[in-house]
Amino acid sequence: MKSHQIQVRVRYSETDQMGVVYHGNYIPYFEIGRVEWLRDKGISYKSLEENGIALPIVSMTLNYKKPARYDDLLTVKTKFRKHSSVKIEFDCEIWSEENELLTTAEFILVFVDLKTGRPVTPPDNVKVLLEEFQE
Repeated sequence: MKSHQIQVRVRYSETDQMGVVYHGNYIPYFEIGRVEWLRDKGISYKSLEENGIALPIVSMTLNYKKPARYDDLLTVKTKFRKHSSVKIEFDCEIWSEENELLTTAEFILVFVDLKTGRPVTPPDNVKVLLEEFQE
């Protein structure tokens, strides 16, 4: 399955005085989606880091369509788009309980060696997994 979804509830601390989710707080929602996409496929960020590999974001584009508000139950949908030798790309969406599209995003992440800070190819088990989902 190329996509995964998870629900998160908006906490009070994530909103502004109007009860609307502050724009910067969407990024952690999308991170939850990406981390859980990988976990669902048998790969954890923690295991990557224990093996000396980080997966930082090098590019992101967010489009806000409608606001999320305090106590909303959001569905974060994460879809694997593609990968190259050192990059992985995701398309993401956040939906309301009323099935309204609130926010879309695109992320590009790079596998990086924690010791050198340089891009590296992912471990073989990750490469095999990504090849399964490549279009």
